[in-house]
Amino acid sequence: MLKKYFEPGALFSYPAYRNLWISTILTILAMSAFPIALAVTILDAGGTITTLGLILGARVLSGVLFSPVGGVVVDRLPRKTVLIAADGFRAVIGSVVVFIDPAQISMWILGLIVVLMGISDGFGAPAAQALMPSILPDHLLPAGNVLRGIALRTSQIAGPGVAGVLLVALGTHATYVACSIFFLAGAAILARIDEGPIAKNDNVKNHFVQDLREGVRVVWYYKWIAAMIVMASVQLMLVIGVENVLLPVITKREFGDASVYAASAALFSVGGAISAVIFIKWKVKNEGLVSVVVWGLFIFAPLILAFPSSAPLILFAYLLAGFSVGPWEAFWSTSVQREVPAEYQGRVFSLDYMGTMGLMPLGMALVGPLVNIFGEKELLIGVAVFHLAICALVLLVPGVKEMKSKLPPYSPIGEQSQA
Repeated sequence: MLKKYFEPGALFSYPAYRNLWISTILTILAMSAFPIALAVTILDAGGTITTLGLILGARVLSGVLFSPVGGVVVDRLPRKTVLIAADGFRAVIGSVVVFIDPAQISMWILGLIVVLMGISDGFGAPAAQALMPSILPDHLLPAGNVLRGIALRTSQIAGPGVAGVLLVALGTHATYVACSIFFLAGAAILARIDEGPIAKNDNVKNHFVQDLREGVRVVWYYKWIAAMIVMASVQLMLVIGVENVLLPVITKREFGDASVYAASAALFSVGGAISAVIFIKWKVKNEGLVSVVVWGLFIFAPLILAFPSSAPLILFAYLLAGFSVGPWEAFWSTSVQREVPAEYQGRVFSLDYMGTMGLMPLGMALVGPLVNIFGEKELLIGVAVFHLAICALVLLVPGVKEMKSKLPPYSPIGEQSQA
C-alpha cells in the first residue's frame, strides 16, 4: 500500500518532503518525551499541582509571545534554516537538565529551561507549516499534510513510551539526553532540503513592526481563519489546559506511578493517527463542519478524569479523544496554505500558534485555584460542557463550515479598500 507513495510524481518521490517527514518524526519524538520527563522531575522534586501548571504553562507562554516574531523571521529567511536553528537550540537547552543535581534542582531553573524551549517552539511551528507549499505541488498538499500529521502522531505514540522506559530503567537524565540526540538528528536531516526561492511581496515594507501588523490584517481578512483560531484559544485555555495539568496528577494519585499517564498520552496519539488515516481517504464537502463536529469527541478526556474508576477506561477514553484531531490534520493546514498567499503564511501560521496557544498558560496556572473553588470533578465536567458549546457557536461564522471564503486573495491594497 505504501509503494504508491514512492512512485515517480508521488508524495515520497520528493526528497525534500521525505527529509521533512523523517525530521518531523525525530523532533516530535523528542518533544513528546520531554514533558513526560519534566512532569516526573517536578513531582519527584516536591512540586504541587500549581507548580506543575505554572512550569508547563511557561513553555507555552514563551512560545506564544515569540511566535509573531518567529512568523516574521519565517517569511524573511529560508524556512529550513529557521527549523534547523530551532531544533539545535532545543537540543542544547534540553540537555542542560543533565548537569543539574536532582537533589538540588530548583523550580526556577526548570522554569527557565522550559521558557527557552518554548521560544524555539514559536519559531519552529510556523516554519514547518509554511515550508510545505515550497516542497510539494498543490495537488499533493492534502496528502502531504495528513501523512506528516501521521508521522507527528506516531512520534507522539512512541515518545511517551520511550520516556516511560528510560525513566524506569535509567532515570530522567537518560530521557533528556535521548531528547537532545533526536533534536540534533532531526536538524541534520533538514539540512538536505532544497526549498527553492522564498516568496516575495513588493508591497510589504521591510519594517519589523509593519510586518507584524500585516500578519494580523491577513488573519482578520479571512474571517473563518480568525474564528477558528479564537475557538481553539478558549478551548485550549479552559479545556486542554485543565486536562493537561490534571492528567498526570490524577493518574499518579489513583494508580501510583507515571505509567497510566504515559500510556494515555500515547493512546491519544494512536487515536489521532487512526483518525488521520480515515480522513486522508474521506472526501467531504464541508471540511470545517466535519472538523468541528469530530473535535467535539475530545470531551471523553475530561469526563473520564472526572470519574477515574479504572486504568483501562481511562486508556480507552483517551483513544477516543485522540480521534478528534484527525480532521484538523487533513483539512486545516491545507486550507490555510491554499487560501493565504505564500509570502504571508509564516505570519499566519505563527498567529495561529499564538492564538490557539495564547490563553493555555493562563488556564494551566489557574487549575490549582479553580480546583480549590469548584472541586476537581465539577471542574472537569464543566469544561467538557463548555467545549461542546464553543464548537456549536463557531459553526455560525460564515466560511467555517467550508474552511474557505469567497474573497479574492489578500493584498494590502485590496484589504485597505475593504476597510
